[in-house]
Amino acid sequence: MKEILKTYYGIEATEIKKLDGYDNVNYLVKSDDSKYIFKTYAYNTEICDLVVAESEILTSLGNGRFPIPIKSTKGNAVQIIDYNGKKRIIRLLTFLEGIFLAEVSHTSELFESFGYFLAEMDQQLLNLKNYVIKSRKFEWDLQHLYLIEPFIQDIPNPNHRKLVAYFVQQYRELIVPAIPLLRKSLIHNDANDRNVLVTDGKVTGIIDFGDIAYAPLINELAVAITYAIMGKNDPLNWAGYVLKGFHKTIPLTPEETDLLYYLIAGRLCLSVCNAAHSKKLDPGNSYISVSEQSAWALLHQWMEINPIHSSKVFRESIGLQVQNSEPVEQKIALRHRFISPVVSVSYSKPIYMERAAFQYMYDGYGHTFLDAYNNIPHVGHMHPRVVEAGQKQMAKLNTNTRYVYDLLQMYSEKLLSKFPSKLNKVFFVNSGSAASDLAIRLARHHTKCDNIMVMEHGYHGHTMTGIEISDYKFSNKKGPGQKPWILKTPIPDTYWGKYQNDGAGMEYARDAAGLLGHFGEKVAAFIAEPIVGCGGQVALAPGYLKNLYPVIRAQGGVCISDEVQTGFGRLGSHFWGFEMHDVVSDIVVLGKPMGNGHPLGAVVTTEEIAGSFEKGVEFFSSFGGNPVSCAIGLAVLEVLEEEQLQQHAMEVGQYFMSLMYALQKDFTCIGDVRGSGLFLGFEIVDEAGKQNTALAAHIKNELRHRHILISTDGPYDNVLKSKPPLCFDKPNAERVVENIFDILRDRVGK
Repeated sequence: MKEILKTYYGIEATEIKKLDGYDNVNYLVKSDDSKYIFKTYAYNTEICDLVVAESEILTSLGNGRFPIPIKSTKGNAVQIIDYNGKKRIIRLLTFLEGIFLAEVSHTSELFESFGYFLAEMDQQLLNLKNYVIKSRKFEWDLQHLYLIEPFIQDIPNPNHRKLVAYFVQQYRELIVPAIPLLRKSLIHNDANDRNVLVTDGKVTGIIDFGDIAYAPLINELAVAITYAIMGKNDPLNWAGYVLKGFHKTIPLTPEETDLLYYLIAGRLCLSVCNAAHSKKLDPGNSYISVSEQSAWALLHQWMEINPIHSSKVFRESIGLQVQNSEPVEQKIALRHRFISPVVSVSYSKPIYMERAAFQYMYDGYGHTFLDAYNNIPHVGHMHPRVVEAGQKQMAKLNTNTRYVYDLLQMYSEKLLSKFPSKLNKVFFVNSGSAASDLAIRLARHHTKCDNIMVMEHGYHGHTMTGIEISDYKFSNKKGPGQKPWILKTPIPDTYWGKYQNDGAGMEYARDAAGLLGHFGEKVAAFIAEPIVGCGGQVALAPGYLKNLYPVIRAQGGVCISDEVQTGFGRLGSHFWGFEMHDVVSDIVVLGKPMGNGHPLGAVVTTEEIAGSFEKGVEFFSSFGGNPVSCAIGLAVLEVLEEEQLQQHAMEVGQYFMSLMYALQKDFTCIGDVRGSGLFLGFEIVDEAGKQNTALAAHIKNELRHRHILISTDGPYDNVLKSKPPLCFDKPNAERVVENIFDILRDRVGK
């Protein structure tokens, strides 16, 4: 090495130190009077052209703020040599003094100087042209983010993979169409905190132009800001300081500023994907992971930031006009011009929603809401795997079940594999309501009987049949009343009910069996939810179904489990609610979470019941089981398995309940804590132990003002219910309980 330096540069090296690097091998060289950076590369013509182009650009930039190429004794800024029988590319650069941005205390003034420095550099680069760089396409150039998509699979953690896939998907939807409209320039493209040099509290230099690109100018800021804000509690404000400094020299447009949220997310995705891929290829190289943990932390932090809020902060930091949506009251007035108020909205102050991601929802005013409530986005709002499945299939084929296509069989087989073997036939529809309606139709056709036993406070849909079998609807003061062919059995509630002992389930079942005499010797079906949602998240007493099912069957009836809310692993301990009662139902109703928000429902039953139905009029659903629905449903099942969300629901649910049990010791107004997995209810009572509707409503609405979504249920609407997306985690549970604590302390005292 010393001989090479002497031969090609006339330098007598006194010390040579190898530096960390990503692809090429670099050295710090010291002589008696100077320091240099010696860079070496494996030879190929493409690398050679790029290194020559980079050296030309550095020579044009000049001054003491950037490394300057030193020509060899042969007069070349880039030299090709023979080294141990192989060609190598070498070059020598001046050494820049300074302390890395990563190693100094950060101030607003320093960050503003960072932005100013970048703008001055980019002003020079705007005037340069280099067609080698302009034609370059590589995986560290943010505008070509699609190049790293295959690397997502190299990320070992499925929760990390889905986060990257989400932001890459958002980038594809929102950034890619905008790229042709953005101003472009040569940019440094890697102003990370270990390439940026600081002297006396100001940014004075930048090194390593190896990632230089011809790209949208705003990408320069996106890259720089990404690394600058890692580890910051208030990343948006810190980013604003950099923007402010840049904007003073090169004014930014509103369009560029609004894209920064997704560009920064894109750079984080690019960083972690390249790190994962490089670790797979070279597990021993620690340099490639130098900022990986910080990048993951920021990516998770970024997901909790509403993109609208990000745009507001960024615009305000540089004095651009902030565009605000009209008040929600105006939006509701417009809604009511077309939509009847009978289609109600949640909360005393309704929420205008704009976007969502996993367990977070973003309103149109910049707020981020933690969703501890919505059980339809089962595996998370906008889960990229589910979204992609729908997009791809929608672009390929969408038809009905009168045609033969593989997805129908594939999804049916996958779905039925989750059931006991006797439940081996499936009928697809579009909703839980349609599924409930069909389940009753199946039962009546099979038994040749119309009589149905239902559960007190049960809810099974909004169709005419659904309302007939839903006490929650027909017993409402505005409801149609109970039909003669409907028999209602009391809910086996061990908190408020008649029986509260260990044998309560058997006693409730005995009472229900006694009621069957009203129908004589014949009943078509008994339908119940394993946990009665509208009853206040009331789990059926242990032993209830095990004792009642045989009685129903003895009278010729079938047993229907409504799993619209409890199914697909939500209960944690079991995939289906009927399993927690140690029974196997004859018909199972599915809906809500089945399509993660896509309208999808189904009825699963036995071959015998399906056979009876086949003897009647043809069954057909225009959209039930269509290829898009099957692709989405299949993706949901795959995500449940890959991310182990049933196990996650059990662990987080148990933790959530333990926090509420602890809170219960401090506040007597928490009368009961119940549920399973992430299907939970918290009974709110008054000093006399009676249902406290007002306090429950107060907690719900106060949580909404604190940007946490939860709801109330039960016949007195006094039960706080939490059925969040299954990606809801322990820190989320802590946040909910901490805020309930604060609300109760302020309202009732401790």
